[in-house]
Amino acid sequence: MSLLDIFTGKAAAEAKKELARAKKEAAETVRKAEEDATRRIEEVRKDEQKRRNELKDVEQRLLNREESLDKKLDDLDKRSENLRKAEAEVEELKNEIRAIRTKQQEKLEKIAKLSKADATEKLMQMTERDIRSDLLGLINKVQNEARENAEEQAALILATTMERMASEVTAERTVTAIKLEDEEMKGRIIGKEGRNIQALQRATGVDILVDETPGMIVLSSFDPVRREVARQAMEMLLKDGRVHPGRIEEVVEKAQKQVQKDVVRAGEDAAREVGLVGIPKEILQLMGELKYRTSYGQNVLKHSVEMAQLAGVLAEELGANVKTAKYAALTHDMGKALTHKVEGKHHHITGEMLRKYGAPEEVALAAEQHHDDIDATTVEALIVRVVDAISSARPGARNISAENFAERMKDLENTALGFDGIEKAYAISAGREVRVFVQPKAIDDLSAIRLARDIANKIESTMQYPGTIKVNVIRETRAVEFAK
Repeated sequence: MSLLDIFTGKAAAEAKKELARAKKEAAETVRKAEEDATRRIEEVRKDEQKRRNELKDVEQRLLNREESLDKKLDDLDKRSENLRKAEAEVEELKNEIRAIRTKQQEKLEKIAKLSKADATEKLMQMTERDIRSDLLGLINKVQNEARENAEEQAALILATTMERMASEVTAERTVTAIKLEDEEMKGRIIGKEGRNIQALQRATGVDILVDETPGMIVLSSFDPVRREVARQAMEMLLKDGRVHPGRIEEVVEKAQKQVQKDVVRAGEDAAREVGLVGIPKEILQLMGELKYRTSYGQNVLKHSVEMAQLAGVLAEELGANVKTAKYAALTHDMGKALTHKVEGKHHHITGEMLRKYGAPEEVALAAEQHHDDIDATTVEALIVRVVDAISSARPGARNISAENFAERMKDLENTALGFDGIEKAYAISAGREVRVFVQPKAIDDLSAIRLARDIANKIESTMQYPGTIKVNVIRETRAVEFAK
């Protein structure tokens, strides 16, 4: 036997062994697979059976619930039927009660010989008569309490407002004095045969007084703007030293332009100081002119700025429109810049100008209603009226002494007391109102109206005063009795 046969025999034997082992493993694998498949099939069957059982339970519960709902529906139908019957019975009872009530009312009307309306009216009259005195007492008590609280609250608000404001006191004049460094300048100002001073007066419209005060030149004019133009022109001429008619016209024109710039700047500064924006340029122009105008020694622009600040505080305290109150207070005297050009009272002119230049209507109304000849129709108008009185009447605001102030108040009262039938007269509100009490037996109602007009006419013809004065004639009849 050759070596190749030996190796071939061994390889065949090993191959048989491997084949036998592979068949055995394959048989074992098939057996395990069959067992696993059988086990899984059994599990699926159990799960399916479980689900079927659960479905049967669900179906049974649904059937039970359906039977329960059917029973409840039957019960509801029975209850609805019972309710319908009960409603019918209630309606029948209501009809019976109405019929009984109608019969009772008819019997009562026959017995009392009064209809239902007459009986109601008579009962109301009796009740009103019984409780009238109590109601009047209650109403008076409530009114007095409200008045006391209102006065206290108003005083607190005004005190708080005035405490937050402290403006300087100004005193203006109708003349302006310019100091001269050299008396020889007077001769230059006068010029040959007075040509220079005549040219100055003609160009500025201001009276120039040279010889009255040593070392001074006095400019006099009712128009502060003209006076300011003359002052600036005079200072330019004195500084330059060249004084002749041609130079005078040139300097006066330059001064006019400078004053115009100052006017616009003053209006803008005033609006900025009180926190207002968006005011038309034309209104700012007129406001700036108030810088050079006075009312009883009080600078009108400073007075208006002070009023705007006061109005803003008051409006905030009272819940009013702060911007409207400030705007109206700032512009309330704007018409004074035009009173020498336009006919009419300054507050009427103010309203016209505000409307003309596009200010809001509520601002125009509040501004033109700050005097008593026009009724105040808004809270903002009343605020402007109040702060005008505060700013104008506070001590030192105007250039009059306390003695002159008291004398003017006394003259105002004496003017009213000069008429017949007057019991007493009081000047109040810093002279803005005179309150006159008449004797009711001597003055009837019609005579009181005529008396108020006569007193107002006499005040207008005999006295000088700022703004308007309200003449309030009071005729009062009292009935007095004593319980003993």
